[in-house]
Amino acid sequence: MGASLVRLFFHDCFVKGCDGSILLEDTSSFTGEQTAGPNNNSVRGFNVVAKIKSKVEKVCPGIVSCADILAIAARDSTVILGGPNWNVKLGRRDSKTASLSAANSGVIPPPTSTLSNLINRFKNKGLSVKDMVALSGSHTIGQARCTSFRARIYNETNIDSSFAATRKKSCPFPGPSGNSKLAPLDVQTPTAFDNNYYKNLINQKGLLHSDQVLFNGGSTDSLVRTYSSNSKTFNSDFATAMIKMGDIDPLTGSHGEIRKICSKPN
Repeated sequence: MGASLVRLFFHDCFVKGCDGSILLEDTSSFTGEQTAGPNNNSVRGFNVVAKIKSKVEKVCPGIVSCADILAIAARDSTVILGGPNWNVKLGRRDSKTASLSAANSGVIPPPTSTLSNLINRFKNKGLSVKDMVALSGSHTIGQARCTSFRARIYNETNIDSSFAATRKKSCPFPGPSGNSKLAPLDVQTPTAFDNNYYKNLINQKGLLHSDQVLFNGGSTDSLVRTYSSNSKTFNSDFATAMIKMGDIDPLTGSHGEIRKICSKPN
């Protein structure tokens, strides 16, 4: 669940800021962000945020936003899985609406992203190359669907052959059979927050194309090497990057609202 909450936070912040818009469910008159291409069957953890919110509302009604709860939950789940701790800035307010078109506009980097594509999309949100490589390390936990890595395991050459062969067993070509089959993003320790993700990249065992481009003879190779050999540096840079990401265009003051239920506006 840790990966789910970090990913949920990431997918929220990259679309019009960290405002909890991704938590809003569709209604007969409103279509939110949950069915957008990057989110559909990909982001999870909505029920965890909803449970936390309901308990917080009982003791502290109308004070803590869903956007803040998501930011805290992303941090706490990282810590529970062995990752770093950091101080979460609070005071975000919740959006009253969401944007399917914005979520589909390409601001969230797809698994087919090139290195320059990743660098530019993070830069557009005020995040550096170092932030991007560190945040990619959240793929030390969690899983991806066969549809997001099929092209890599069958077509790409910068991939460990035995690793590819293992993944092909549950992700047949050309599909659609196996489309929803899941594989761990970190083949070594998929449920622990550590720096094995970077070690995997050096061994050409990145599951997604957008993972392996971080170590493929380009400008980010040296950062991957650093994080693979120094978990303390990775943890520190990851925490710093998560704080910066949490600062993307929050609603404050009289903007937005404090939702009573995270899945719908007041």
